[in-house]
Amino acid sequence: VQLQAFGGGLVQAGGSLRLSCAAPGFSLAYYAIGWFRQAPGKEREGVSYISSSGDRTDYAESVKGRFTISRDNAKNMVFLQMNSLKAEDTAVYFCAAVHSGLQGRELVYSESEYRYWGQGTLVTVSS
Repeated sequence: VQLQAFGGGLVQAGGSLRLSCAAPGFSLAYYAIGWFRQAPGKEREGVSYISSSGDRTDYAESVKGRFTISRDNAKNMVFLQMNSLKAEDTAVYFCAAVHSGLQGRELVYSESEYRYWGQGTLVTVSS
């Protein structure tokens, strides 16, 4: 099982990017998803979380009001819309999945509980 995170790139401060997370070969509909990021020289941190049902979401304080997580289970994709980007958002972004059942409402915050990880996509915000 392999997640694929893509959509990163170079953007100016104040700009927007949309990251996508795909899972060829298995259904994301049964999985709660988390987006994490790791900036140079820093530990990986949680950014946003979504339940398998899609009706529960949460965000790190640093991105609240700027980032939006969503999912389209029919397309087997999860997205992270990032607006008003800041230089401090520069990092490699990872999506991760943990099984929580179809229509599950659980949000999973602990990095150690995630079983499947994508390879990461680099987001660089220039100031």
